[in-house]
Amino acid sequence: MFDPAAAARELPVSRLRQFAGGEASARSGAGSGVQARWSLAALAIAALAGLPIAAILWSALAGDGAALADLARTVLPTYIANTLLLMLLAGGFAAVTGTGCAWLIVATRFPGRGVLSWALVLPLAVPAYIAAYIYADLLDFAGPVQSAVRAATGWGPQDYALPQIRSLGGGALVLGLVLYPYVYLLARTAFATQSVTQFRAARSLGAKPARAFRAVALPAARPAIAGGLALVLMEVLADFGVAEYFAIPTFSTGIFRSWLAMGDKPAALKLAAIMLLFVIALVAIEAATRHGRSDSRDGLAMRAGEEPLVALSPLGKVLALAACLVPVLLGFVLPAGYLAMMALTDTAQAAAGDLATYARGSLWLGLATASLCLVTALLLAFARARSGGGHGMGLTAGAIRLATLGYALPGALLAVGLLAPLGILDQSLTRFARDSLGWSGGLLLTGTSAILVYALSVRFLTVAYNSVSGGLSRIPPGLDSAARSLGAGPGRVLARIYAPLLAPSLAGAAALVFIDTLRELPATLILRPFNLETLATRTYRLASDERLIEASIPALILLAAGLLPVLLLNRLGKR
Repeated sequence: MFDPAAAARELPVSRLRQFAGGEASARSGAGSGVQARWSLAALAIAALAGLPIAAILWSALAGDGAALADLARTVLPTYIANTLLLMLLAGGFAAVTGTGCAWLIVATRFPGRGVLSWALVLPLAVPAYIAAYIYADLLDFAGPVQSAVRAATGWGPQDYALPQIRSLGGGALVLGLVLYPYVYLLARTAFATQSVTQFRAARSLGAKPARAFRAVALPAARPAIAGGLALVLMEVLADFGVAEYFAIPTFSTGIFRSWLAMGDKPAALKLAAIMLLFVIALVAIEAATRHGRSDSRDGLAMRAGEEPLVALSPLGKVLALAACLVPVLLGFVLPAGYLAMMALTDTAQAAAGDLATYARGSLWLGLATASLCLVTALLLAFARARSGGGHGMGLTAGAIRLATLGYALPGALLAVGLLAPLGILDQSLTRFARDSLGWSGGLLLTGTSAILVYALSVRFLTVAYNSVSGGLSRIPPGLDSAARSLGAGPGRVLARIYAPLLAPSLAGAAALVFIDTLRELPATLILRPFNLETLATRTYRLASDERLIEASIPALILLAAGLLPVLLLNRLGKR
């Protein structure tokens, strides 16, 4: 009778090693094949997401430079100066307000501090262009503020002069009011987690609170503050609604006007290429701040219930309350209250009859973009988890970095960067369909909802990926291997393990992408088909026609939708 054990003992040791090595090689080869497929998927997604950047860079190198020379002689200096000045003023306001409020919340105790610690984040829920509409309506000559001043004083139009809100300074103020929470959140976390030993040592040596703050607390929190400021500057650079409504010539408005109003595509692409340089600089600054480390942390951060770092006098507590309350009132309470008051009028109620049409457009666009972002984010997250180490890991990480760069791209830049190559492809496809199939229906891609969903997915893929990747990182890799060893196939592993554990992350990612899609304005304005109107575009068009009361209900819906990600962001910031 055949004895397998005896037969195995009679095999030469070299043959046993060869057999074992072959089996291990087979497993290794299969694993390498899987890793290669995931890397290829990540590269394909990165290629699609990087298409607008590649098109803009190509346009910058192509041509004879006549378009750029013409821009340099006419509007380019104005665009550069206004964009830089807007970033400087809005960024300075946000940095001072966010840092100051964060320090008061962390280091002092005053009435209302607990409520204000989270209320200071609320202005981030207000879209900047909606805040611009409201403040322009409030502060214009015929608005309630100037009307009240004239009624109270008896002055005529020539008897007083107030700063114009429809100006570069007014735009910077509005942007700073709604964007300072970026700095506040990161600064609050930095102040709350840094050591108090050095600060108290400086105080014990006779340093006043202000000097100890400048010499100890502020330098330790500088990387976090710089990171928040970089995010503010990205938003200011990407802004279109405030600059357009206040007639401020910037890169975003220049690209929009060159492409749509004047039909000058080469000029629009050149402007987008120069704007891309600003984006690259800001992305580099933001990435550098993430590597910053405080040199004063020793695990002795102030705990809840301890004595405050700075004891305030009764007058100081009143001033601290006012300093933290004013940004909340101006950045959130006043815009939200004014919108709610207008939404209750008969004019607003009568204009809400067509609201369902715009809500359906926003709902469809948000769901389509969220679904595509979720699928793409899952592919990227699994590609990163399955990429292994070495060269494959570096290649996949680079592809993911490129694929998730879209959130830093302004909407106008992204739209123009997509339209240029897709327009060429669309013309070729249409020509082929006409010559070969007798098609006479016009362009196949340009002006369709598919292109808009594609662009918005590139723009907000970062939001979905961060949430999905974070959820996947909390799933032990051994669960997958254990299920496979027990005979579970890929479908069952996905349904029984990954789907339940990733459900909260997927739901959060879908909600964030959906809400960001609702509020996106420039890319939707440029790329949307003629038969698609969203709440954001409807609000923009009504407000541009000075029909703010009719725009109040859709604007209020957009503001309310923005509360969910803001409150989530505040919760994560506290953690």
